[in-house]
Amino acid sequence: MAKKIIRVDGDHYILATSALADTRTSVLKEGDTFAIFNRYGDIQHVGLGEQGLYHEGTRFLSRLEFNFGTSNPFLLSSTVRKDNALFAVDLTNPDFQIDTSTLVPRGTLHMSRAKLLWQNCCLERIRFTNYSFEPLRINFSIQFEADFADIFEVRGEQRPQRGKTTASLLEDQSVSFQNLGLDQVTRTTNITCSPKPTKTTTHLMYVELVLEPKEEQTFEVNVSCSIENTRVCPLPFSTAIAQSTQALQTAEARFCSIFTENEQFNDWINRSLDDICMMTTELPEGPYPYAGVPWFSTVFGRDGIIAALECLWVNPELTRGVLGVLASTQAQDIIPSQDAEPGKILHETRRGEMAALGESPFERYYGSVDSTPLFILLAGAYY
Repeated sequence: MAKKIIRVDGDHYILATSALADTRTSVLKEGDTFAIFNRYGDIQHVGLGEQGLYHEGTRFLSRLEFNFGTSNPFLLSSTVRKDNALFAVDLTNPDFQIDTSTLVPRGTLHMSRAKLLWQNCCLERIRFTNYSFEPLRINFSIQFEADFADIFEVRGEQRPQRGKTTASLLEDQSVSFQNLGLDQVTRTTNITCSPKPTKTTTHLMYVELVLEPKEEQTFEVNVSCSIENTRVCPLPFSTAIAQSTQALQTAEARFCSIFTENEQFNDWINRSLDDICMMTTELPEGPYPYAGVPWFSTVFGRDGIIAALECLWVNPELTRGVLGVLASTQAQDIIPSQDAEPGKILHETRRGEMAALGESPFERYYGSVDSTPLFILLAGAYY
């Protein structure tokens, strides 16, 4: 925390103006989209450099920073909701001066950020509440960038060439980043703010507002990820959170209920149920539990089979999905670069530019000693 000592009405006052950088992260996942934020709800180039919004193996947003005035707000708390659907952050203002004689002390303004992923979008609601007895004229900004890095680039792979990215400002004051990859696939990130910002550039949205005493104002910032001509229309935040919650409740209803006299054991079971539902993605062949966020948010043969075996007695539908996906991707030919031989079961699959171009062998990779016998074991157990 940056501090400065000033005098207010003859007294000394320690002015707190900004917070320190924070490299601890929180994760959301929905379908083939996941995001890694810091505890403030931002995406920054810090730590391991893994923060971002990812969709189908590509980082569609590499920076998203919320600034209050010219500084960072102070963190009060942040948490991912129990069902893993919502990331909630509570912030407050640092000390700031409206003019030479008016000091607004820290804690006067409450700012809440709520984020969720739904239907290829990252939806955010920012709510400001003025707890003072005077009107407040404030401003905030959101800075953003999109590097369209392949997930293997984020993990450290170096590439001699990359696709071309352009940024454009649309008439409705939204921003569009478009990348034409070396695989000739167009990937697009669209960013919108409602109500419309006071000023918008290709890398920043700036908002000025006046909050009356005890007044509350809400803004929604939506980021959508689309590939080729896929049309993605972000829903209002309230609609999206209702649909997301209903979808998770429907997924959990497919599992049998488990209850014991041991509350600690019940909490463990319920935590496991929430996590397995979050990691499961609905594919055309059925539900499939992905291996892990962030680096393994995709189909892995061994991991999916073991998860399905462990869940077979509480939800056999998960096993049916795993068997369907792995049967549909079973190797048909001998391909040495992918360790593929007829009949082998998938080890892992990847989407993204590097996999499509063969820069990594993981578009469909079969180099696993145990996926195939485990598949037979799961099929027998399911039967």
